[in-house]
Amino acid sequence: MSFTLRQLRYFIAVAEGGTVSGAAQGLSVSQSGVTEAIKDLEYDLGVQLFERHRRGLVLTYKGQQFYRHALKVLDAVSDARQSFAEEARAQPGSLNFGVTSLVAGYVLSDILARYRRAFPHVETRAIEDNGDYLEHLLVGGELDVAVMVISNLRNRVALQAQVFERSRYRLWMPSGHPLAEAEIVDVARIGREPLIMLTVDEIEENTGRLLSALGAKPNVAFRTRSVEAVRSLVATGAGLALLPDLVYRRWSLEGDRIESRAVSGDLPMVEVGIVWRRGSQLGRAAKDFVAVAGANEARARGG
Repeated sequence: MSFTLRQLRYFIAVAEGGTVSGAAQGLSVSQSGVTEAIKDLEYDLGVQLFERHRRGLVLTYKGQQFYRHALKVLDAVSDARQSFAEEARAQPGSLNFGVTSLVAGYVLSDILARYRRAFPHVETRAIEDNGDYLEHLLVGGELDVAVMVISNLRNRVALQAQVFERSRYRLWMPSGHPLAEAEIVDVARIGREPLIMLTVDEIEENTGRLLSALGAKPNVAFRTRSVEAVRSLVATGAGLALLPDLVYRRWSLEGDRIESRAVSGDLPMVEVGIVWRRGSQLGRAAKDFVAVAGANEARARGG
């Protein structure tokens, strides 16, 4: 027996949502259909993809590996469909775009890879910098578009944005930490814990403001610009981290497990999107890039 694209879609929906019921609702199918698809997939692969807990399902280490492969397979199928648009593919052009550090590592690579496969004749030139500087370049017409965290967008009068990913802040902690016993962690308890602070894309500023608004004072034990360093430090018990879910991975580079929990209070969403100068006439290459980035949101919803 060979696994099917339908099984892959069901698997990805469960992996990203954490429950069979949520995946079934998002896919508009029955829960039993999703459950059977996952069982058949595990049997076909000969590995356990999920660990079952009372809160739902979480990926095993093998499941995390297969999740990355499954995304690549579905992306390849999407690219195959787009490959028939030969006329659009054959048109040369250029695209100048900017990207912020956090987005470059966790969002851009997938979008850019699909864009290059769909439009291989377009020359792409990128610059990575902080959000304020990218906004300056966009307003000045030096960039066509920028991919960035837009929940921090400052010049909303001159710039237009399209959101393609939303991510909540969650608390990271090492496996076995006492706070992991709760499904939702009280924010007051976070203030008493040492925090590992990420200092890219205004994350430190947002985290400090967030905790202050919720009545907690951050106890910063370590600051770093590296998300991988945050993972390693959290996994080994050096501190906790409050970060958007889009950068969460269950394992550190050393193979140590990291738990993630929701936090009490009305936490804001981190919005990632594509930005361009308001009123400007986007060229064909930029319009296609916006379309590919928009397709990223549909894929994230299981569409």
